[in-house]
Amino acid sequence: MSAEILVNVRPNLTRVAFVEEGLLMDFKEERAASPTLVGGIFRGKVLRVLPGMQAAFVDIGLDRSAFLYVGDVRQDVDHLPSFLLEEDEENSEGSSGDENQESAVANTPIQDLLHAGQTIMVQVAKDPLGTKGARITTHISFAGRNLVYMPTVNHLGVSRKIESEQERERLLKIVQDLRPEGGVIIRTACEGSPQEHIQADLDYLQRLWKGVEKAYNKRKTPGMIHSELDVELRALRDLLRDGIQRVRVDDVKAHKKIVNFIGQFMPKYKDSVELYEGKSALFDLYDIDLEISRALERKVWLKSGGYIVIDEAEALVVIDVNTGRYVGKKDLEDTILKINLEAVKEIVHQLRIRNCGGIIIIDFIDMEKPVHREKVMTQLEQELAKDTVRTTMTPMSEFGLVEMTRKRTRPSLVSSLCEPCPYCDGTSYVKKVSTVAQEIFMALEREPAKSSNSAGDAKGLVVRCRGDVADWIYSEEQETLEFIEKRLGLAVVFRVEQDFHVEQFEVGDQLQAENL
Repeated sequence: MSAEILVNVRPNLTRVAFVEEGLLMDFKEERAASPTLVGGIFRGKVLRVLPGMQAAFVDIGLDRSAFLYVGDVRQDVDHLPSFLLEEDEENSEGSSGDENQESAVANTPIQDLLHAGQTIMVQVAKDPLGTKGARITTHISFAGRNLVYMPTVNHLGVSRKIESEQERERLLKIVQDLRPEGGVIIRTACEGSPQEHIQADLDYLQRLWKGVEKAYNKRKTPGMIHSELDVELRALRDLLRDGIQRVRVDDVKAHKKIVNFIGQFMPKYKDSVELYEGKSALFDLYDIDLEISRALERKVWLKSGGYIVIDEAEALVVIDVNTGRYVGKKDLEDTILKINLEAVKEIVHQLRIRNCGGIIIIDFIDMEKPVHREKVMTQLEQELAKDTVRTTMTPMSEFGLVEMTRKRTRPSLVSSLCEPCPYCDGTSYVKKVSTVAQEIFMALEREPAKSSNSAGDAKGLVVRCRGDVADWIYSEEQETLEFIEKRLGLAVVFRVEQDFHVEQFEVGDQLQAENL
């Protein structure tokens, strides 16, 4: 299976695409003006402790206070932290460390752990999303190529994705012999690595921790003391593996930085890095920009003619599967099954590219046969197994609904590349002209009662509104307009303002209008 990593660098933007068999499978981008904070370590100051929420707000030097939940507050006990940076850690099996004490920690009231004005070291687990501040933890974690080092816990684990029991035992013995101070999780990428590579990785991560401790003690105000790697280096650390033929980079400086990074931490892949100097844009080799544009659309068409609709809210994603133009050939149930199975692949594909997270509800087309439901759920489980982000899923309901969660640490593609429509203010709809017309009629009937001029002094009423609204009133509501004029004893004149929003209008008497 051919796979490539493409790194597109511009002065203020870096984009990384993971392509498999010519298809975009994963996409990351980072702007110089707004880099991700996930993995960054800060000196924080507790602002408020909220016993009712069992949480605290912490000043870490950003515009908005960060949120710290009681389960993310470290005590002087040995337990596995609730925040782990990578999917390997979340799918790891522990071999040492007292994890049974975790529940005891979670049951300790936060007011007994923190107090206002207290200074603490924290790490960002989730970037600020929407109106929410960053989610932070006191459990520090450093992700390397082969290992994740957790200096504040006593835990040794290995990724479940390493299936060979013999290899698992070999890796565990190597780490145990190294006797690290703190916790270690062996990542999937560590499979087959010699002891010297593992030791070099651990030494590097321990040096990082010592540097962070010094920076924390040196800094006196809330703020960052350690940042994560740049997006292209993070992508290579997490994605580069056997089976990836090439890493193409279209910038000389970035190419040099990547070669040095791979030479230090992943030397066997050093020859796979290539400086791209082609005439066409790097992302045009696989129509990456076209695929990104497709991922920003609400409706995504399937090859058969069916389609899925993806609606994204702040903490909820709803996906609806429809037959569209596909009518099948023979049996209705077979037609529905084919659409649902095809939709499963596209849904998981879109979740990865769009980086959707939180609660996800999938509304499949209703299937009467239990065996068909099982096929769809099996297919969904197989596709999600390829996803590097942790997901959990509930069984399909009798209405064809599947509820799942997908871990979210950074904003989705839509929220990163788009902003709420200034015209509809993010509602995704505007009022019909008929609705605006009725609002105008109601405002006209209220106007004489609230006007400073009496109805007898006014020459008439002037309505300033969009031209299409006025045209609709004259063509469809002429009778209603005459009824209101007769009832008020006033003429109503429309003044067209094409710069107005379709929902915008103003009503005033003619004397006021003439004075404008």
